[in-house]
Amino acid sequence: MTGDEQQFREQWGRVVAVLVGRFGDVDLAEEAAQEAFAIAVERWPAERGPVPTGWLVTTARNRAIDRIRRDRTLASKAHLLGAVAEAEVPMGTPVIRDERLELIFLCCHPALAVEAQVALTLRTLGGLTTKEIARSFLVPEATMAQRLVRAKHKIRAAAIPFRVPPPEFLPERLAAVLAVVYLVFNEGFGGRDELADEAIWLGGALAGLLPDEPEVHGLLAMMLLHDSRRAARHRGGDLVVLADQDRSLWDAGRIDAGRQELGQALALGGRGPYVLQAQIAASHAVDGSDWARIADLYADLAVRTGSPVVELNRAVAVAESAGPGAGLAVLEGLPLEEYRYLHSTRAELLARLGRTEEAAEAYRRALELTDDPAEERLLRGRVASLGQA
Repeated sequence: MTGDEQQFREQWGRVVAVLVGRFGDVDLAEEAAQEAFAIAVERWPAERGPVPTGWLVTTARNRAIDRIRRDRTLASKAHLLGAVAEAEVPMGTPVIRDERLELIFLCCHPALAVEAQVALTLRTLGGLTTKEIARSFLVPEATMAQRLVRAKHKIRAAAIPFRVPPPEFLPERLAAVLAVVYLVFNEGFGGRDELADEAIWLGGALAGLLPDEPEVHGLLAMMLLHDSRRAARHRGGDLVVLADQDRSLWDAGRIDAGRQELGQALALGGRGPYVLQAQIAASHAVDGSDWARIADLYADLAVRTGSPVVELNRAVAVAESAGPGAGLAVLEGLPLEEYRYLHSTRAELLARLGRTEEAAEAYRRALELTDDPAEERLLRGRVASLGQA
């Protein structure tokens, strides 16, 4: 990822959130933000360091105002020009309060289908491409593009407000909001640190907003515990699996903070999916993971979610506690043929059973489904280790 792309990822959600708050139009905000980043690439010398968020917001806001003025349907958007009277945003001054949280609640309005809520927020806040979002949902890119267009149209048509809703309306949006934060973190955990940081910030903001919701604390705990391994997940650009990670590189502060959040969730009587995932992550944070307990937690999680991906993770835990054959039996029949981790997990278990040709074939199928260079190197190394290169 280039320096410009990195900065885009880090600041996109903040800039779009401010613009949506000013203009109430998601498409306008995204278009103006794109123009501001393009202008920054041309005009902001690299030696001056990162472009301040305030500069990007001011530039994007001005582009949005210009676009409104040029619009032939200006009369229908005249109310948006009230933004012109707002004070300029000085460069280098803070422009973000809770706009990102407000943007999530805008996108997660119950008038939208839950999948559309999640997808729209991943696009507007996380800056993910339609292709990346489609991959997260395991659907074709064209299908996801249609969902995003419909969601934006519905926001405009229903005049959904940009704000955190009153307390009595928070519970009906919480499931989708937590799903958004969870998926943003998952994208970040794949190597985009700025997205992981964004998700953890949002998790903390939600915990402050909803301190009595155990699932909020559970999600934050899970993210902190997983993120504690950030420095150990890659070595020389190569991906390092959990069993091979140098635990001395794990962030003890993150682990302690995660355990505290988990303790708060359990004290509130939490037993939902995010609390269960936090318990699993906490089990990995100690030497000598209790794989039988982890398998039981995944079994409970599978019952609550009905997710085949959870079953895939349960298969890994079962393999560690009861042997690769037992783990392979759990994998059979899972509807995840286009999910690369099904094939890489199956390959690992087949290799342990000495079924090298089948293992190599499964690794190759996983290779076909990944576009992550670090994963590709890991999988090619696995095939070579089987003598099947």
